[in-house]
Amino acid sequence: MITAPALLLALMEGAVGAAVLALTALGLSLVFGVMRVINIAHGEFVMLGAIIAWWCSAELLGAHPVLGFLFALLVAPLLVGLVALAADWLVLRRINYDPERTILATMGLLYIIQQSVLLLYGPDARPVEPPFYFRVQLPWFGYSGYKLIVIALALALLGATWLVLSKSRIGLYMRATRLDAETAQAFGVPVRRIYAIVFALGAMLAAVSGVLIAPMRQAHYLMGTDPLLLSFIVVIVGGLGNLRGTLLAALLIGLGDGMISVLFSPTLAKMIATLLVALVLIVRPGGLTREGAS
Repeated sequence: MITAPALLLALMEGAVGAAVLALTALGLSLVFGVMRVINIAHGEFVMLGAIIAWWCSAELLGAHPVLGFLFALLVAPLLVGLVALAADWLVLRRINYDPERTILATMGLLYIIQQSVLLLYGPDARPVEPPFYFRVQLPWFGYSGYKLIVIALALALLGATWLVLSKSRIGLYMRATRLDAETAQAFGVPVRRIYAIVFALGAMLAAVSGVLIAPMRQAHYLMGTDPLLLSFIVVIVGGLGNLRGTLLAALLIGLGDGMISVLFSPTLAKMIATLLVALVLIVRPGGLTREGAS
């Protein structure tokens, strides 16, 4: 029997999951929408963010968890963004962003990152100390203040990303490149530079989500699988390259996954999410919304 306290707890956990998932999936959708690249290594960028969060909190500033967390929020996206820029320059640009070859290339990048972290970090899952320990009193129980901060930070980052894409010159270049790269280049848009920026931005969003989830889970070298799977589900349901659809799908799937995981089991949540993808592909192959990314 589902009680009111259990339902409220499931709703709160679902909201946290939806906020973090929106960040991760937005990066994946942005890369596909502009570059037409399916980034198989996207989950490893999340993992790198969590590993860097552990390093900042446990090794670098272990006596100051708040400073360690804030430092990780700054350092992780910068370092992971540099990794993405290097991958773009060394690999993706040299195969001319061919959709089929980029799948193989990013799959290779996945294993390179994963095995490098295994070699340097080890196979053990390690906890990351939360920066805050206060609780907010809700009806029936107190809820983690840190998780509420995660929701607020994720919403702020989503809003900032949306402003960059819709109001800035670089966002205009991204939209023009997504619509027609050849025409955009003819009008002076540096398409390859835009591709590099987009790939780095997608990786940075994934890294931030890794930092945010690290204190709620444990950092380990195999933790990129679940974010990658859920992000692909969100992008497919929302429409490939459709940013509005991605955010809507992240809300629905994140809430559903969190609530079903709390009320029933995580396995059932993944089964239902996979079934939803099959239904969307049958009923609405273009995703929940058919508009282009903007």
